[in-house]
Amino acid sequence: MPEFAPEPSPDEAQTDLVVVTGVSGGGRSTVARALENVGFYVVDNLPQALMLDMAQLAFEAGGAARRTAMVLDVRSRAFSTDLAGAVRALKDRGFSPRVVFVDADDEVLIRRFESVRRSHPLQGDGRLADGIAAERKLLEEAREQADVIIDTSHLNVNQLRRRVEELFGGEDARKLRITVLSFGFKYGLPPDADYVLDARFLPNPFWVPELREHTGLEEDVSTYVLGQEGASDFVGTYAELISATAPGFEREGKRYLTVAVGCTGGKHRSVAIAEELTARLRDIRLSAHSSHRDLGRE
Repeated sequence: MPEFAPEPSPDEAQTDLVVVTGVSGGGRSTVARALENVGFYVVDNLPQALMLDMAQLAFEAGGAARRTAMVLDVRSRAFSTDLAGAVRALKDRGFSPRVVFVDADDEVLIRRFESVRRSHPLQGDGRLADGIAAERKLLEEAREQADVIIDTSHLNVNQLRRRVEELFGGEDARKLRITVLSFGFKYGLPPDADYVLDARFLPNPFWVPELREHTGLEEDVSTYVLGQEGASDFVGTYAELISATAPGFEREGKRYLTVAVGCTGGKHRSVAIAEELTARLRDIRLSAHSSHRDLGRE
């Protein structure tokens, strides 16, 4: 550390830093994954001695790295108990870190370690309870300095993830993002599709000479496809299905949903249906966008 700290930089203060620590078995890994889900760049098992260097690298990198989470692990050989000093050094440099401490009751921690048949990292030749007690002593000051303490004793993985997203993600980060993807069956099914819709029950504009060379993005083709018997009900039914299942997907931690709409070549029917379905999903306030995998391949 230099003898005096430089003047804080406003840009550095805008760098969003989260420091995650806590007891082994408390759920640090789940917290780290949840932070990644809401856009943080996560550095796991970082020695405290490198926290200031990492924060400076995040600031200099800019972009997505401006939101960085540093996960500290007592098992790191470079771990020290002076978390307060490390956080103070960050603040002196102009950063505004938020410290998250993940905790759980001793009985819960013992059950978790026993369920995965692992020893505690500080257990040595003693009992699980001895390792937990030693770690609590080591982390005592860190817990006192935390801005947020998350007790995971009665939280499952999904509940813990939602808690982190509530704290650090904002509403948009927790929303399900839906891609409505048109494709041609003759080119194969999209491997990442969660739902597959088959639009081949509709008459094919390919056999209409004035529409053959056009695509489902154009009004004439779209009007033709959506004007066919059953087309509107088809789109409406799937919009209702996706609307009904979206909250459940969000609760289970799914952030991206792919709805694939297929026709023979992926040029006419599937494109028009995908565009209409996207518009209807947006009308009911779901985050949706369209993409057309095979458009232009013919």
